[in-house]
Amino acid sequence: MPAGEPSEVFYGGAAGGGKSDWLLMGALEYVDVPGYAAIVFRRTFTDLALPGAIMARSHEWLARWARAGECSWSGQEKCWTFRSGATLQFAYMEHTNDELRYQSAEFQYVAFDELTQFPEHQYRYMFSRLRRPAGGTLADVPLRMRAASNPGGPGHDWVRSRFVDEQAPSRVFVPARLDDNEHIDRAAYVASLQHLDPVTRQRLLDGDWSAREPGGFFRREWFGQAVDAPPPGVRRVRFWDLAATVATSDNPDPDWTVGLLLAEMGGVMWVEDVVRTRSTPKQVEAIVAHTASLDGAAVAIRMEQEPGSSGKTVISDYRQRVLSGYDFQGIPSSGSKEDRARPVSSRVEAGDVRLVRGGWNREFLDELEAYTGDVDRHAHDDQVDALSGAYRALNAGGSVRQTPAYGATTMPVIRRGDLTLIGDRYVDKR
Repeated sequence: MPAGEPSEVFYGGAAGGGKSDWLLMGALEYVDVPGYAAIVFRRTFTDLALPGAIMARSHEWLARWARAGECSWSGQEKCWTFRSGATLQFAYMEHTNDELRYQSAEFQYVAFDELTQFPEHQYRYMFSRLRRPAGGTLADVPLRMRAASNPGGPGHDWVRSRFVDEQAPSRVFVPARLDDNEHIDRAAYVASLQHLDPVTRQRLLDGDWSAREPGGFFRREWFGQAVDAPPPGVRRVRFWDLAATVATSDNPDPDWTVGLLLAEMGGVMWVEDVVRTRSTPKQVEAIVAHTASLDGAAVAIRMEQEPGSSGKTVISDYRQRVLSGYDFQGIPSSGSKEDRARPVSSRVEAGDVRLVRGGWNREFLDELEAYTGDVDRHAHDDQVDALSGAYRALNAGGSVRQTPAYGATTMPVIRRGDLTLIGDRYVDKR
């Protein structure tokens, strides 16, 4: 790859910034090179075929070149072929395994229009299709992954995490602004956006990736300012909500196993730490055991007990084999998730629940703020379930004892915010 050429660029933010034009210009940059191949994806064929969308835009741009015999269009393949032999194809990936249709393909340019409509595994898979021969006419053509999108959509969280919140030398995020496109009637467009709800308007007009519609149960401002640690002498419980599932091509976004550490004293509570993992049952057991050793024997451990004999078997196995020697109990689940979340929601709204500062804070608040009680409206509620369970455990008739102050035990509590989970163990990388 030529020096200084980023392998991955995301142009995202406000609507009307010319994102589709940018993707199309990038795709056409090397069509004079024999063998060059570019592909642009939308989520569905309907999206691809919309008037004014990127495929229709390509016809506007290339019409006179087609009349001059410089390129030709195949309606069946949805592909432009240029006199050099280069190609520009338009495609869609509507279903989970659609990316596998391209497992033998080779491209030098891959683009995703409206990336937040795609699951992350499809985007990542297409990196395997970015390649070129070692020599020949394509030797100086860069391998480029390009994407553009507005905030919002099913993939909002993973796109925000990958590009907006994280930094990487080979990954570039370019904020999109309405003022970037001098060809749009800005005043008329801004006026049309005033008819939208405040969250959607903030996303499309300002390109705000942090704007999200509250679900009604939790708001991030209710937690107040994060603190460094709770006071000495609190009661502590680590509550586990198990989901021993790893991500696969058939199930790319499974539930998380979550272990939430909640402390309480004098009616005030602190969420101290959240552990999240998508792992096999054996790996989950190792993480639970290692977390318990770091928390210390004085911290109570509670776990949701699923209905039926299988739930009892899991709790018994953890008690006898994984967490022997710890204050461990299973808590049978009862009532709806919504009913279980309401009591702690009320306490959060009253300002009685605080956060201890840690790297997990943002994802925790994002999930809680989006929670509606309707499992069909949000991707995950595992952290909500863990918080509800920990709250119930701390309020179950004094079953959780007071934790000695730091330094008063031989197994002190260690804040997970200072450690990094690698595999099934925490490592101090400070």
